[in-house]
Amino acid sequence: MANIKDPEFRQRALQRLQKERARSVAEDIFPKLVEHKGEMPIIKDQLPTIFHAEGHTPGEIHKVVRNALTGYRDTLPPSHQSLLDRYELRDAAIKVVGIGSVGTTCFVLLFMAGEGDPLFLQVKEARASVLEPYAGASVFPNHGQRVVNGCRLMQPASDMFLGWTRGSFGRDFFIRQLRDIKISVMVESFGAPEMDLYATWCGRALALSHPRSGSSITLSGYMGKSDAFDRAIAVFSFAYADQNEKDHAALARAVRKGKVKAVFEETR
Repeated sequence: MANIKDPEFRQRALQRLQKERARSVAEDIFPKLVEHKGEMPIIKDQLPTIFHAEGHTPGEIHKVVRNALTGYRDTLPPSHQSLLDRYELRDAAIKVVGIGSVGTTCFVLLFMAGEGDPLFLQVKEARASVLEPYAGASVFPNHGQRVVNGCRLMQPASDMFLGWTRGSFGRDFFIRQLRDIKISVMVESFGAPEMDLYATWCGRALALSHPRSGSSITLSGYMGKSDAFDRAIAVFSFAYADQNEKDHAALARAVRKGKVKAVFEETR
């Protein structure tokens, strides 16, 4: 925050931080995601993004889910296992998530330790890395474990409930909290100065995280002292942005022609 020169922007950022610190899962997420079936809290179906699997009654926990969670618990440190044991699994529902997980199996799990003490965990499928055909197979036997190890390497502090498991049908998953006091940056409200500063922060975070996961000496030697690497990244970024626009235009055309069915949601 000290690096924000614009006093108005700095004040807005500080106010946003204070607002996020004051929020809690019980007060913020719980009312939005949960409804009560009698005395029992269950996850609220919110089509098309959150829904219970076909043939499963809300509040009914399938044996497959319980077996997978047993494996997940074993990947947590003993202190966090003890904390997780205070909670009881009450419901599980499918959750459609971000762009990077389209086509994969993802769930949201509702745990309760008391009437006002919920815990939401997100289960995301982890498939083989796209780099595997070129760099070789991962040293980890579980792709969820590979993802978790990467997070722990690159982040100074990871989600305390970050872990992995394998499902009954051989699929690998990693698990974390649905909301871990994270802030969603509202880039749609940014002007050019804010976007420039945000891009600088993102670049610095990536630059700091990659040497944690690899050899900083090798990376430094590879990039050298010229700006060749910087320019290559800039060229790639522009090409990537252009491709995103082309992909979205192709999707919009497919929707107009009826080739793809789309659900339009009102934004407030």
